[in-house]
Amino acid sequence: MNAARQCYGMFAAALLLLAPAAMAQDGRGDVVYVPTPQIVVDEMLRLAKVGPNDYLIDLGSGDGRIVITAAKKLGARGFGVDLDTHLLKLANDAAKKEGVADRAHFIEQNLFETDLGPATVITSYLLPTMNERLRPKLLALKPGTRVVAHDYAMGEWGSDDDKTLIVPEKVVGDPGKSYIFLWIIPARVAGNWESQIMVGGRSVRYEFRLEQHYQLVHGTARAGEWDAKVPQIRMVGEQIAFKLEVPGTGKPPVSHQFRGVVKGELIEGNVTIGEGAGQHVVPWQARLTRRGEAYMGAAGAAIVAGGTQ
Repeated sequence: MNAARQCYGMFAAALLLLAPAAMAQDGRGDVVYVPTPQIVVDEMLRLAKVGPNDYLIDLGSGDGRIVITAAKKLGARGFGVDLDTHLLKLANDAAKKEGVADRAHFIEQNLFETDLGPATVITSYLLPTMNERLRPKLLALKPGTRVVAHDYAMGEWGSDDDKTLIVPEKVVGDPGKSYIFLWIIPARVAGNWESQIMVGGRSVRYEFRLEQHYQLVHGTARAGEWDAKVPQIRMVGEQIAFKLEVPGTGKPPVSHQFRGVVKGELIEGNVTIGEGAGQHVVPWQARLTRRGEAYMGAAGAAIVAGGTQ
């Protein structure tokens, strides 16, 4: 997220805290309730690619519109949490009215105490300080879990995707605009990995030393006797893909395109070696030999790789 949006986040947070009279308020709790416009709800669910196999948890669910929409339009299941009993009743009544009470329900619970483990998708419309408090808990979820938030980001944890919507009826925060942010929980790959790859009819040892900052990964590699650089790449859940240019004696560097799926201490996939007519694809399997530390924010220091998968 760029500096302008960071400034906007602080400004909008101040508006929410200092000018509650200007907001739409339907709830009766201590926190002012601001409904997410339906056009934003629909786009949040689209950006997160919510479908019938998803289990969605909405943190601060208000009148329940996000979970109900996911259940009714997309066939998903899930629940919302809130502390406002009036809003919870509205949400559960709405789920019954829309015929999705078997797939959408709402409970009174502190969102910081909610078990997020079953979720494949997390949604929220929370202030930046609350998002940052949630960040370590979110990063501990299963790789591939999607997190989508309205208006407010996650501090230094950059989003994987974002979208700006023109919403004329929105009068809070940045009036007339809504910002949607998507994060995909990355697998932990920081550390040393080893592979044996068939190259030219013989098995060659490959070693990878990877460093990780949230979903961004870079490092170095050694192929036989040659060293190469792993350029910065972006993890997408359990998916990892990167390109190496491996030098050789008296030859141009040989292109290696790695693609794999991280499964705890194992990566399984393939590597495409060479280019053009001489290109060939061979299996790739890498094993973790030493765990590293994945940096996941100053507040949480570092998380040991693989510790929560």
